Amino acid sequence: MLLGSVLTLVLTSASFANQASTGQGVLASVVSGGLKQDEAKKIGTALDLIQGNYYEDVDRSKLVDGAINGMMESLEDPYSTYMGKQTAQEFEESIEGSFSGIGAEVSSEDGNVVIVSPIKGSPAEKAGLRAKDIILTVNGESLSGLELNDAVSKIRGPKGSEAKLTVRRSGVSTPLQYTIVRDDVDLETVNAHMEPGKVGVIEITQFSLNTGDRFKEELAKLESEGMKGLVIDVRNNPGGVLSVVIDIAEQFVPKGKLIVQVEDKNKKREKSESKGTGKDYPVALLMNKGSASASEILAGALQQSAGAKLIGENSFGKGTVQTSFDKQMGDGSLLKITIAKWLTPNGSWIHKKGIKPDIAVDQPDYFSVAPINKDKSLEYNMNNTDVKSAQIMLDGLGFKPGRKDGFFDEKTVAAVKSFQSSAKLSANGVIDAKTAEALENALIEHIRDPKYDNQLNRGIDEVRKEIAAAASNR
Repeated sequence: MLLGSVLTLVLTSASFANQASTGQGVLASVVSGGLKQDEAKKIGTALDLIQGNYYEDVDRSKLVDGAINGMMESLEDPYSTYMGKQTAQEFEESIEGSFSGIGAEVSSEDGNVVIVSPIKGSPAEKAGLRAKDIILTVNGESLSGLELNDAVSKIRGPKGSEAKLTVRRSGVSTPLQYTIVRDDVDLETVNAHMEPGKVGVIEITQFSLNTGDRFKEELAKLESEGMKGLVIDVRNNPGGVLSVVIDIAEQFVPKGKLIVQVEDKNKKREKSESKGTGKDYPVALLMNKGSASASEILAGALQQSAGAKLIGENSFGKGTVQTSFDKQMGDGSLLKITIAKWLTPNGSWIHKKGIKPDIAVDQPDYFSVAPINKDKSLEYNMNNTDVKSAQIMLDGLGFKPGRKDGFFDEKTVAAVKSFQSSAKLSANGVIDAKTAEALENALIEHIRDPKYDNQLNRGIDEVRKEIAAAASNR
């Protein structure tokens, strides 16, 4: 599990130094100052009164941490958080691109733990968690009202251990159950390949410290192989380090054009202008509801300053910038504070709205189907949401249940038997736990096949059209 909103859009200490040296003084308005005398007295008095009068012994350091957490919560900003020493250490690891857990970035919204995005290839993604899912319980313990760090600590755990999650999803009437085995998540943040017609595809799973260098390597390799057009895929990319996304965008945005604007609390804007030369081949960018923050900066820059097409779904909508303060805390703990908002090149603030694609493309319904509750078998004449999920899965796999409304009729029985036979299971037409698990596993493999990825295929097709159009105009 990523720590809080770890990878939304952060400035590391190193990137702060770089920003200042390039005239993008995003932190110029950050000031420091201790407590006023009356404030220090008030807090100190509260601390002494609690320690001296509470009916049980109290841990003074825990009280201090609680006071800081209270200050952060009063901001009512899910992206500003306090992290203790252990949590702060895990935060730094995630920025570097490796961590242990279920592999999903979360934020706190209205007292709920909300998934921003599951990381590609992580246990969370493989299990079927989605952006905007709300985690209600972990191993039977409610997360409602918990501080985000406390909630995250319940989700985290040793590699190989199980996290049993209850999740609420928009459009699904009953909570969903997931059992996820925690694992090490060692991220390769950039993956690339060439499609027929010399269309390159580069997927960026997050913007970690090494992502910029890896992107340049893969782009140079594709260009050396004669690439004629490029698809950049930032679907389910929760964001990352600001300087890294600027570095990547600069390779496509012509010199002098804007990449991003950052506005501080005093309404002063720092504009990041490209020093690059742009590209002479067409570029498209794929995004979805899990594309957040740094991914949205890249989308906005490529669309508004480089003429790229955005394809897929409306993005997440996270338009603020955070920086982390660790050295100032002095004990290994860390404060991550929202210090500014970022704007697209044309001055739009996409916070809580996201960016609309130029070409809206949905995935097939089975890409987002809810998992089947395996506590009870499903059989003929039943009518419920689990039957509906099973029908959507069967239809997606080509077994033709004839309907997807949740009523288990004779045609659904025949489709189940057909699937069971293909999976070498007892073909009795009843969806027990074994059949449900086999059905879900078969669907996961089906979804991983690129030929069923509507958004990717549309992106490749659009780039091919632009390549052909450019060739005919020569």
